[in-house]
Amino acid sequence: MAKEQGTSIIAQNRRARHDYLIEDTYEAGIALTGTEVKSLREGRASLAEAFVSIDRRGEIWLEGANIPEYLNGTWNNHAPKRKRKLLLHAQQIAKLARQIEAKGYTIVPLSLYFKDGRVKAEIALARGKREFDKRQALREEQDKREALRVMRYRNMRSR
Repeated sequence: MAKEQGTSIIAQNRRARHDYLIEDTYEAGIALTGTEVKSLREGRASLAEAFVSIDRRGEIWLEGANIPEYLNGTWNNHAPKRKRKLLLHAQQIAKLARQIEAKGYTIVPLSLYFKDGRVKAEIALARGKREFDKRQALREEQDKREALRVMRYRNMRSR
């Protein structure tokens, strides 16, 4: 069987980019069971309520991510919302642990994707936005869309 090449996105956490200011991103591997990978290959996953935690032993975990049971699975199917271990270098975990001790910082999952046949998670060190910041970001996006719309209209008229 030929080895897969490239990346394909399985699930994204769009809410995280709205609610948090992303400081730094990391690519982490995930320890999964066979039925979880098969379910992910069908494109079935959700990061809506997911978060990342670091325990006392220096291990980093993805919690609350929903990977539904594999439809053709048997009695050894996985639990949909179990804790899943993320695989990062020890230095990266130590750096993240130091940074989340600072007030207002947290680690959020941004996306799950296949990279060369392996499941990866993009996690980010993030700071929570205030309500004003969220409104300001929405206003800026709306202004950009309006400017592009006006430019397209002018280009169409000048022809």
